[in-house]
Amino acid sequence: MSTPKTQSEWKLTELAEAVGVSPRTVRYYVQRGLLPAPPFRGPDTVYGEEHLVRLKAIRVLQARFLPLDAIQAELQRLSLDELRQLADSDATPTPPVYAQPASGPAVVAPQQAPPATGLKRYERWELLPGLELHVSEAADTKTRALAERVRALIAEFQEREKP
Repeated sequence: MSTPKTQSEWKLTELAEAVGVSPRTVRYYVQRGLLPAPPFRGPDTVYGEEHLVRLKAIRVLQARFLPLDAIQAELQRLSLDELRQLADSDATPTPPVYAQPASGPAVVAPQQAPPATGLKRYERWELLPGLELHVSEAADTKTRALAERVRALIAEFQEREKP
């Protein structure tokens, strides 16, 4: 008895349907660098398993309210196996958590120095002339989302300040 062969290649419309997005969205993600471009073969162009996994991971991260810039950073940071785990995780939208103002004086816990494991790599974002934000490549999803929100707030501020 033979086992059914699992699909490993999809035409654009098949891939889009499998994930629940439009073909136009898939093309946009390729253009934006969220997905690698498939090998072009004209009307016979097909997308592979990595495309499917990345699209599913994008959907999960979108359900977590991450902007596309943060999603792109996560996709670059994670291995294919980590992307598979993410793609298979719960995509139920979770509302963002906002800190409540403290009712008493702020208590600052002492921070421990990070272990000396070598050099850490950071992304440098210039928010305004003279104002930079550095985000560690090892930053988790929530930290990256917060950094993206700071970036968006600066952009909104700049728009309001234009004459």
